[in-house]
Amino acid sequence: MKNTLIAFIALAALCSYAKPLKLEVPRSQLTGTPVPIKIENLEPKAPNPEPDVPEDVKNIAKGKKVTSSDDFPLIGELECVTDGDKEAAEGSYVEIQNGFQWIQIDLEKVSEIFAVAVWHYHSQERAYKDVIVQVSDDPAFIKDVKTIFNNDHDNSAKKGAGQNKAYIETNLGKLMVVNPPVKGRYIRLYSNGNTSNDMNHYIEVEVFGR
Repeated sequence: MKNTLIAFIALAALCSYAKPLKLEVPRSQLTGTPVPIKIENLEPKAPNPEPDVPEDVKNIAKGKKVTSSDDFPLIGELECVTDGDKEAAEGSYVEIQNGFQWIQIDLEKVSEIFAVAVWHYHSQERAYKDVIVQVSDDPAFIKDVKTIFNNDHDNSAKKGAGQNKAYIETNLGKLMVVNPPVKGRYIRLYSNGNTSNDMNHYIEVEVFGR
């Protein structure tokens, strides 16, 4: 009886993760002359993972409100970040000022988060610096902060040295798997310029949760 119960629990756990998470990606839109990518701790280009997630997991960031450390974006609108448009043309991305900046998405309720996908900019291959992604119930991100990605290997942003690597931007985006899942209402994404210029860009952010 005991072995049967254990087997049932194991089967239930397996069945709760019923589908692979596959990103819908835009077409490649590389333009212009390639710029050398010079940054420490750079990982080679590789396809995104396809983790198994529960059947009811979906992009819960679609259409949600976006705020930023820069109240007046230089190009585009913050709404671009969650509008579903992943193309790289002008009008599809927002550019915020240089330096260490952030954008933040309000999911409107505490949610269980399994992965976050980010497209910064993919008309040109480049790597963004000090990419940090955090989750919290606190909109000020002072307490109850959980870091799910951090490639700031030298702690220049003063939020702790990260163990993740810098990566090259492509139309495939970057899928950051959260294992085990975390709970929170707000998602904050930091960056500090890129290998082509000092500005910060976002095309789209998807948050997969329930």
